[in-house]
Amino acid sequence: MTISINLDKAKNLKKESLRSERKPLLEAQDVLYMRAQEAGEDTTAIVAEKQRLRDITNLVDSCTTVEEIKAVNIQ
Repeated sequence: MTISINLDKAKNLKKESLRSERKPLLEAQDVLYMRAQEAGEDTTAIVAEKQRLRDITNLVDSCTTVEEIKAVNIQ
């Protein structure tokens, strides 16, 4: 009997893990964004970081092996 890994399920589990990990990071970026807006400062870097965090789950879609899935991280 061989052990097989359901790649689609592994991808979904990784996405859920990434979403949980990025939630407090996005919330922190929201606070920084509001403070920067109130101070009239540039928000470009904050917006770019928020987009990077949102897009992190898309990286999992292109993975073809479990090792590739494991390699996708927030940092």
